[in-house]
Amino acid sequence: MKNSSRSSLLVLVSALLFPISVFADTSYNIKHLEPANWWVGMNYHQVELMVHGDNISATKPQLDYPGVQIVAVTKTDNPNYLFVTIDIAANAKPGKFPIQFQVDGKTQSRFDYELLTREKNSAQRQGFSAKDAIYLITPDRFANGDTSNDAVVGLTEQPNRAYKGGRHGGDIAGMTQHLDYIAKMGFTQVWPNPLAENNQPEYSYHGYAATDLYLIDARYGTNRDFKNFAQKAKQKDIGVIQDIVLNHIGSKHWWMADMPAKDWLNFPEVFTGTNHRRTVIQDPYAAPTDKARFVGGWFVKSMPDLNQRNPQLANYLIQNSLWWIEYAGLSGIREDTYGYADEQFLSRWAKAIMDEYPNFNIVGEEWSSNPAVVAHWQRGKENKSGHVSYMPSVMDFPIHETLRTALNEAEGWDTGFIRLYEMLANDFLYADPFNLVIFPDNHDVSRIYSSLNEDIDLFKMAMVYMATMRGIPQFYYGSEILLTSPRERDDGAVRADMPGGWKGDAKNAFTGKGLTAKEKDAQQFMKTLLNWRKHADVIHNGKLRHYVPSNGVYVYVRYLDDKAVMVLLNKNSQDVTHNLLAYQDFLTGKQKAVDVLAKRAVDISKPLQLNARSALIIELEK
Repeated sequence: MKNSSRSSLLVLVSALLFPISVFADTSYNIKHLEPANWWVGMNYHQVELMVHGDNISATKPQLDYPGVQIVAVTKTDNPNYLFVTIDIAANAKPGKFPIQFQVDGKTQSRFDYELLTREKNSAQRQGFSAKDAIYLITPDRFANGDTSNDAVVGLTEQPNRAYKGGRHGGDIAGMTQHLDYIAKMGFTQVWPNPLAENNQPEYSYHGYAATDLYLIDARYGTNRDFKNFAQKAKQKDIGVIQDIVLNHIGSKHWWMADMPAKDWLNFPEVFTGTNHRRTVIQDPYAAPTDKARFVGGWFVKSMPDLNQRNPQLANYLIQNSLWWIEYAGLSGIREDTYGYADEQFLSRWAKAIMDEYPNFNIVGEEWSSNPAVVAHWQRGKENKSGHVSYMPSVMDFPIHETLRTALNEAEGWDTGFIRLYEMLANDFLYADPFNLVIFPDNHDVSRIYSSLNEDIDLFKMAMVYMATMRGIPQFYYGSEILLTSPRERDDGAVRADMPGGWKGDAKNAFTGKGLTAKEKDAQQFMKTLLNWRKHADVIHNGKLRHYVPSNGVYVYVRYLDDKAVMVLLNKNSQDVTHNLLAYQDFLTGKQKAVDVLAKRAVDISKPLQLNARSALIIELEK
């Protein structure tokens, strides 16, 4: 609704999520009550409601509903907040009931709370896994499906597509309209960058400075639009992963005008930036002040750092994540700046989610090239510090960075493929390396094609590695048609508009109009590769063996029962005859060998002819 006021939008949202009735004495007016609903039958059945309103702490909350009772009421140093914990018994029934806020026995305000029915088998939902290929989207830059919400009165930043740091108009409608494209390309999960409201005055498009954690940004659509998107994606066998930020909020979050408690933020009085020194978490010699600065320091001035040691804030964040999973029907969470938040809280947060959804998956962002630092955060890791993690997956930045280096430099004793081989050998550090998320690029780094000097052969080699290596591959929108960027970090350029996402675009990635022959070839290559991978059980569940790179050739095998897939990467600028004697334990007894990309038979009874600068995937069967 391009010219409608934001207040009218909030009225609509309130009607759906915040049904408040306020009585005559407006000094106790309820402004927020979150979460505004819950579900019966949840493992997490004691829900702490944040109630925000003028002098609300002077009231006494009351409710009368079978199976639901108030078990705790907590006040803070701010009289405008009250934290009310309700217990929802297993025999409670779905329905609405009023929570009354009384003074001297008289009701001053009330909130009509609602208990909902969970979707069938909600607790057993399947999270993303190695069976999947994830498609990462920056929503503002993917497709503008509804131009009427490009600008919303009350949301500060206006559209400016000409500015790479501005809002361009992409939205949930645009993602929904192109689900067929995503599915046909072979992607089985979609991870959009954060969609929560970001009412920041500038650079709000990226989504990582939320101003309301329970509300989708109106320039993207509504909460219902997001839920519908997830439902339609599911119909096409695509799961939806939500990007969640636990470490910080935006400086224009509504909390900032009336802080729930004095210790709600770290360093609340004077801006203190984080030192970004991730090693201090495990460093046995680290100064406590350095560790405190890393965890408590703000990312930037526009992103206040949350203090998850505050028990009410911790509860709020845990419940918010559970609420979105249940409300939208998510198949996963990607958690931003994972290690920057309080360590004990992170364990509690991930455990609460995994206790509720045992088959779910969460991936944390630990941006470090050191596998020892990354491994610390994965579930099952025995840490010397005693930290117990419940985070199933972590972003594999060590492999990400090493792949780029290995493909860009000349082969040598300690350069080129050997770097990738030796980095992969560090997998003994991880509790579950096959559940790591691997990726060639994302929204924070240069495009993979550009990082490889726009070498199409190296690009294809990187894509084959990502599609066949252990772990869960994630690809960034537009890389399949060779979108470029500066090689140094330039966020606005990396997060460029997807061609065809806007009416009048000269190029259209979704239809192929205007794409060059090279771009079409790359797109078809990715489509063939990922659609093969979609049905390759040996890649999803198989073991891994790799061989020391030799003469510019790196070989590894994925194998399961009597099946095997051999991957041969030849970085040489000329054709190579490659002897297969080293792999006879996999080749012996195999009657069928197929080049899965070219769809042709391969003779494995003699040395293979590897084309220059090529990646070959051979499927072996008896």
